[in-house]
Amino acid sequence: MDWLKQQWTRMTTFLQDVRGELQKTSWPSRKEVRNTTIVVIVFVMICAVYLYAVDYALQSAMEWLVRRFAV
Repeated sequence: MDWLKQQWTRMTTFLQDVRGELQKTSWPSRKEVRNTTIVVIVFVMICAVYLYAVDYALQSAMEWLVRRFAV
């Protein structure tokens, strides 16, 4: 029974600490979340276009090499 009481005390202390830390947290505003989401989406689109271009260039180069030097 002493073990159960000790575990209960540890759990309540932990939850109080969690609540205290959450109150210290600065949460972003809706505008900040929207703006950072837009930045992430634009960055992902730029990366996708870049990777597509590199993939296309490498594929074209490999096809040219195979046609040029294939026996």
